[in-house]
Amino acid sequence: MYELMIAVDLRDEISEAELAELSWHLGVGQQPERLSIVTRFPVVVTDDSGIPHVEDDPRPLLAGRGAAWRVGGVLCSALASRADLPVRGWALMSRQEIHPDEFDQVGELLRWLAARAHPTHLREDGAVGIGFLRFHEDEIPAVLRVESGQVGWPA
Repeated sequence: MYELMIAVDLRDEISEAELAELSWHLGVGQQPERLSIVTRFPVVVTDDSGIPHVEDDPRPLLAGRGAAWRVGGVLCSALASRADLPVRGWALMSRQEIHPDEFDQVGELLRWLAARAHPTHLREDGAVGIGFLRFHEDEIPAVLRVESGQVGWPA
């Protein structure tokens, strides 16, 4: 289990539909009818005859709330408008517990966020600093970066 901490400012170029979907992922909005940020949520289920098959089961990816199970502290997410600040857009913060099995789907969301991050998050090497990741037994988190469309998950 990992602690995922996302802290990113987003440019003011997000559509109303994207904002609604992002709010849903953060657990502060309703699921939109059409998903465009993360579009597939495959899960394997077994039918009445015992045959497994894949179904789509959309779920918000950063909606954990309350006491954390393994990493300590509290799970939470928030999205706030920066309309009245010099850096206009949206401020996003999320602290979640994440299992490596979730890296692919959460990675899709992180790549989307990185592509819309304010230039202040862009590093000299072209990577986007999106937050921090810490294995639950470690004391010090690592910077979580998105570079060339790839999330820097641990090996």
